Amino acid sequence: MATTETTAEAQPASAGGPLVTQRILHVFRAPIGGLFRHVLDLACEQAARGHAVGLFFDSSKDNARTHDMIERARPALSLGITRVPMARNPSPRDFSAMRALAGLQREIDADILHGHGSKGGLYARALPRRYAPHAVRAYTPHGGSFHFGPGNPRHHLFMAAERWLSRRTDVFLFESRYVAGCFDRYVGATDRPAMIVHNGLYPAEFEPVDTSEASFDLVFIGEMLLAKGVDTLLQAMRLIREKRGKAPRLLAVGSGPDRDLLIQRAREYGLADEVTFEDAQPIRSVLARAHAMVMPSHAESLPYVVLEAAAAGMSLIATNVGGIPEILAPCADDLIDPRDVGALAQAILRHLTEDSAATRARNAAIRAFLETNFSIGSMTDAVLAGYAKGRERKALAMQSR
Repeated sequence: MATTETTAEAQPASAGGPLVTQRILHVFRAPIGGLFRHVLDLACEQAARGHAVGLFFDSSKDNARTHDMIERARPALSLGITRVPMARNPSPRDFSAMRALAGLQREIDADILHGHGSKGGLYARALPRRYAPHAVRAYTPHGGSFHFGPGNPRHHLFMAAERWLSRRTDVFLFESRYVAGCFDRYVGATDRPAMIVHNGLYPAEFEPVDTSEASFDLVFIGEMLLAKGVDTLLQAMRLIREKRGKAPRLLAVGSGPDRDLLIQRAREYGLADEVTFEDAQPIRSVLARAHAMVMPSHAESLPYVVLEAAAAGMSLIATNVGGIPEILAPCADDLIDPRDVGALAQAILRHLTEDSAATRARNAAIRAFLETNFSIGSMTDAVLAGYAKGRERKALAMQSR
């Protein structure tokens, strides 16, 4: 990656960490998925270290689980939680959201504006300087606009926006080598500090989950989108049934715009009795209900669901996309190509017939790797170190004007 400052893994910042309390505002769009979890974990950890932290995000998406997560975090966030309507795609609504962010910044005077995802990155970095002349603008893509590859009509538009916004960025905090590479390839080199900061888990999340009473062979957990590869998984199950006379049992957990379509596809493929669809729920209780998790995504950044499942000792069948090889590095050769129905079916069959000792050994190797490289403490250390680098760059830039 052609950035001026990059770490292969984020390094702890205990020696060069913040000397004073910072006022940090995290800006993002949707309170769902791994991005939301990352922001909440990071915000609460920063607050626990004495910083004043707030959130600014969309008001139009909510569910019971989201509401519960927000309310649990609220007492720690001294800068409050501000929600305004936001649109997923470019929209006139962006102007009203930007005005609301400007008003909030006038009120709280944040030292750090940390944008997450494409929309959060837009708001945090495009906010006119007069509202935050001294604030450090940090950006974590979480995939975002980089999911739109060169074959997508939006690619050139979004990459042009990223190039413009990069000039208004003080530090890049990429969540994976994959996204850092996409930035380098499609946006170009930057003279701003850049670090790779992997998502982190709490110690309790490395406790193995008990699957001894599991009633499903496989589980999929995630947003119900065609891009998540659920239809590819259903086709693979149909292929297994053709070969063996019986399809594995699948628990599919999550919500999303393609859920009804996927339920219909399961019926069309004759899998209605083998596939159970359920709404989003706490991950560990879901993992305990199946013998292996399948992640057949066509595109990803650094998915928390894979990280959480692997840390819990769960067997994983996954595609070689995004940052998944960074999570499953000890067994990255086992990953399969996306959209390959035959390869996915073979991988599932291998798991169903594999010696249990080999499975346990592989899962243990992955867990040990994650414990060393994906902790919540090192993630928070690295982000705070990134803010310090951004502050140094900003100070030098202001001196040279």
